[in-house]
Amino acid sequence: MSENTQVTFPAATGVGSMPGGDARETAKTVTGSLDDFPYLAELPARGPGADMIGRTAGMLVELYARVEPSGWRLSDRPGRDTRRAHAWLRQDLDALEEFTQGYEGDVKVQAVGPWTLAAALELRNGEAVLSDPGACRDLTASLAEGLRLHLADVRRRIPGARVVLQLDEPSLTAVLRGQVRTASGYRTHRAVDRQVVEAGLREVLGASAGGPTVVHSCAPDVPFALLRRAGTDAVSFDFALLTERDDDAIGEAVEGGTRLFAGVVPGTDAALSDPAGSVMGVRTLWRRLGLRPGLLAEAITVTPTCGLAGASPAYARQALAHCVRAARSLADNPE
Repeated sequence: MSENTQVTFPAATGVGSMPGGDARETAKTVTGSLDDFPYLAELPARGPGADMIGRTAGMLVELYARVEPSGWRLSDRPGRDTRRAHAWLRQDLDALEEFTQGYEGDVKVQAVGPWTLAAALELRNGEAVLSDPGACRDLTASLAEGLRLHLADVRRRIPGARVVLQLDEPSLTAVLRGQVRTASGYRTHRAVDRQVVEAGLREVLGASAGGPTVVHSCAPDVPFALLRRAGTDAVSFDFALLTERDDDAIGEAVEGGTRLFAGVVPGTDAALSDPAGSVMGVRTLWRRLGLRPGLLAEAITVTPTCGLAGASPAYARQALAHCVRAARSLADNPE
């Protein structure tokens, strides 16, 4: 989206993963619970290729990956692991398409961002792609092209949808700080320059072709300012990991029109408070920052803290419904 345009989003959604392995049942749950902001869920319990790294590796153009004991490694040609990743993705898309017939509104799709992918994918020598700047550039370009094709497919399948691209970047802070371990485990890879990180993110976010974008990180110390400079319309994070050190960045983001996807509902089975209680911390933050209460509904989308893959199916349904109720509480009672 244009840097000068404030993008609006619905009030609640999920992050990405869901429990179990039944694509149709998951699509039914997600579309039924989130009737104005469903998403293409990931089902990592099915195994390699359905996990977030494998799914995104399967989207790459002219780069291929296979599973090794140490994780996903780049390979010369597509093999059974790539084919399996494609098959899982097709199955999930078929299911979402079935349950969004005639739908008009936002639909979110997720992929691993370039820097978390570079930290997780291995070169043929076993070291992370992150260790090779040229390989990082190739990976970024391949990912951007793959996402352009993926988003075009989603738009074709759900023609009434405004497709929202979410990049998952849980390793981003570790990449910026030089905390990603080498294959031996004895050293860490050199920190990547912030301008290089920003440029890579901007390139991949550009795959949205003007559509809305979100960057998600469930790690501490989310680099809000860098993400905003890279061009994302929204930042998704685990609200419980915020500290007062983040106050200035949060305030600047809100005043600059960046949407906050606040993860306030536990991602694994837990006793849920009343909906108003779940967003009490958001209201407290607002008061501390001196922000106008009326801005809350415009600035916040309520989500779970992270994906729901580790939850029971019953709790996952309950958590998504709770996000919707908590968002409604925030809108009805901003004070």
